[in-house]
This record gives sequence, C-alpha cells and structure tokens, in this order.
Amino acid sequence: MAIAEVDVDFQDTSEEAAFREEVREWLKANATPRGGGGDSLFSERDDDAEYLARSRAWQAKKFDAGWAGITWPKEYGGRGGTPIQQIIWSQEAAHYDAPDGVFGIGIGMGGPTVISHGSDELKARLLPRLLRGDDIWCQLFSEPGAGSDVSASRTRAERDGDEWVVNGQKVWTSGAHYSKWGMLLARSDFDTPKHRGLTYFMLDMESPGVEVRPLKQMTGGANFNEVFFTDVRIPDANRVDEVGNGWRVALTTLMNERMSIGGSAGGLGSTDIEGLIALAKTQKLNGKPAIEDPVIRQDLMQLYMWAEGLRFTGYKSLTALSKGQIPGPEGSIGKLAVARLGTRAADVALAIMGGDGMLHRADAEDHGSWQLSLLGNPAMRIAGGSDEIQRNIIGERVLGLPGEPRLDKDLAFKDVASG
Repeated sequence: MAIAEVDVDFQDTSEEAAFREEVREWLKANATPRGGGGDSLFSERDDDAEYLARSRAWQAKKFDAGWAGITWPKEYGGRGGTPIQQIIWSQEAAHYDAPDGVFGIGIGMGGPTVISHGSDELKARLLPRLLRGDDIWCQLFSEPGAGSDVSASRTRAERDGDEWVVNGQKVWTSGAHYSKWGMLLARSDFDTPKHRGLTYFMLDMESPGVEVRPLKQMTGGANFNEVFFTDVRIPDANRVDEVGNGWRVALTTLMNERMSIGGSAGGLGSTDIEGLIALAKTQKLNGKPAIEDPVIRQDLMQLYMWAEGLRFTGYKSLTALSKGQIPGPEGSIGKLAVARLGTRAADVALAIMGGDGMLHRADAEDHGSWQLSLLGNPAMRIAGGSDEIQRNIIGERVLGLPGEPRLDKDLAFKDVASG
C-alpha cells in the first residue's frame, strides 16, 4: 500500500475561515482559557463528582448551542457538519479549559460506531443522551489474555431467547466506575476462527452481575478498572450489527480511537510545548533562568522540532479531509509520535524544575500537572494500541512488509492454545 501524495494546503478556505471565526467567538464568550502545564489522559482527580458535574454542564451547553457532535447527523442532535469542521473545533477548543474528557470515548469512538452499525432504534435511544451529556460510555474490549490482540477475547455471550447471558472479565476500562453504558465485545461462537466469532453489544453498566473494581495508578488516581460479568443479561435489542460481526464493528471503534489520540484532530495530543517554554523562563536552574541552560535549550529545541513535525504531518490529513478525501496513515504515525513527545516533554519539565519536581499538587508549579504527566504519559504507549502493534500496522499495511506469522488465523477458537 503506497502512501498517497498530497499537495499540502496550510490555509483555510473562505468557508473554513468563517467557521473558525464563529467557533472562536463562541468559545471566547463561553469558555475559560487554558492554563499552562502538562496534562495526561490518566490524571489524578480528588474531585470526581465536581469534575463530572462540570463536564456534564459543559457538554449540555455545547449541545444546546449546536457544537456537540459536529459531524453527527442532525436527527441525533449533531450539526451535520464535515470532518474538517470537527478538526477546526478541536484546534480552537484546545486553547480552553473544556472539561469534556469523560465523553471522549463515547462521542469520539462509540457514537460513530453506533451511527455506522447500530439499528435505528438503538441510535434514537442512546445517541441524543450521549451527545447531550446525560450518559457517559466506556470501552469493554481488553482482557487479561487479550490486550494487544483484542480478537482473542474470551468473555462469553450465550443467546437465551431475546437476551444474551454474559460471563467473563475485562480490564483497563477507563471510566467504568462512572459510565452508564459500555461498548462490549464478547465471544458468541467458539467454533469459528477468532475474528468471526465475536459480537458487539451496548451494555447497561447498572445491570445486575456487573462488578467494577478500580485499579490504582502510579499517579495516585484510579481511572482504570477491571470489570467482571456474572450471568449479566443484555437484551438482543442492544446488539450492534449482526451476530458474529463484532470484529468489523470493533475495527470502527479502534479506528476512531487511534485518530482521536494521534490524528490531525488532536494535533499535539496533550503536550503543551509553549507552556514548557514558559516554565523554563520562570524556573531557576543553577542560579539562572532554566531557559539559559544550554542542555535545557537543546532539549526544548528538539521537542519544538518534534512538535512542529507532528503538526505539519497532520496538515496532510487536514488537506485530504478539506478536499473530501480519506486521510492516509498519519493517524497511526501520530499515535506513536504523540506518546513519545508527551513522555519526553514531561521528563524535560522535571529537569527544569530540579528539586521542585518532587513537589505535588498545589505545592508544585502549574499545580503539579507536569508531575502527573510524567507518571501518566507512559500509559499512552499502550492505550489505543501499543507502540509495537502500531509499528506492525504501519509496517504491514503502509510499507507493505511481510506480515507476522499468524498460525491461529483459520483455527476454530476453541482449538487455539491458551494459558
């Protein structure tokens, strides 16, 4: 598969420029500018209830003003806009404190999956509530023995009339403890090869038999969870697409996940290079501003070049979307680059702080956000597909290299060795 040549256009069209100005005016009037400091998808919060309340209020405000689900169909509360408009919104909103991270999985990954594969009844029942901020969704894919290879899932779903009975376990489920709905991938047929025996469901997380246990992170928080299912019943009406077609549905979710982490919509991910430079100007190192230290200056310049390289690579996706084309492999490449950039930026931030880097929370510069970034960002190299899996995808599907040996590809799943 060759990488398509794209003549990169760095300028908005007149329509895009007008849309960008409309977005800026609304954000300026309704949102708070973002402060400096690092960030992490896996941060520690002692105010979960307060943060969730702010998140729901912000999502409802966006919904009422027509800014939630910009590319979603209007019948489900969306704007019916274009992918480039969604990217413009994301670029502008990145400059503001917009507490909508808890909806990223549902709106960025789950919603598009249900729009593409769900029944009309399921769409009408779930999508408006998600987009308005009434419900939060989580992703129930990974298992203790099926992390990088999600198709090896062993959580069992057995048909019982108009319901399915589910037993098994999932792990690393972000936000399961406050989510109303879970996107569940379960095995409905053990007699077919692993990719053909999966079925995709929307699970009510308040159903009897669902147990959520927190997993403590080294940040001090517990945003990850392991989830256990004991004779959990799911109505067949909550099935997404056909029985046994779960892998194809899951690929839609995973594609949206990787684009949301490393694609052009995310730009530089959660890394604030300008904030890092500002930190170097205010912090003292060896009795002088850290920005004057030659090693720190070199590190900052390297990070700036990495960030700019990632940004300009993202312009290829922007240009393709603006012309109505499908973006190339920039999303997978960006996923790798964002994880490395964020981790390295946090390392440099703590080097700038020196001994102050050991401080925590309110005692630390930027309220300890760089410390949390240092502890949380390594997980970015696993979330959304590990670095190793991303390299395999790029090697095989972009560069055309020979694929990894897959001896279990055509075996019935019950015959695949495990344990």
